[in-house]
Amino acid sequence: MAIETFTWATQHGEAPTFEYRTRESRFGGGYKQVVGDGPNNKEDAYPITHTGNKSTALAMMAFFDRHQGAKAFLWTTPLGQLGLFSCKNPTPTPMGGGVFKVTATFERAFHP
Repeated sequence: MAIETFTWATQHGEAPTFEYRTRESRFGGGYKQVVGDGPNNKEDAYPITHTGNKSTALAMMAFFDRHQGAKAFLWTTPLGQLGLFSCKNPTPTPMGGGVFKVTATFERAFHP
């Protein structure tokens, strides 16, 4: 089965989070050794928002349901980098007049 791509436009303004996982050993005299924790030690997450009509919100939620919070999908970050991501917390919020706001956080994934 092919990896799906998240293609809906997202609104800008939310700040992503970046963190590098490291391991640290401390020694006498104030010395310490720090190394990266594994080959993929950079963790990044992107909060996204999409505002649209009910049918678009339903299509997005169906996309998230197919991936069930665990299966990775392709998405292009605001910096234009294509990568694998997963999403565990999509939330559709009715705004009135048939308009819905879908919010979620995309977390970097390293294997589909």
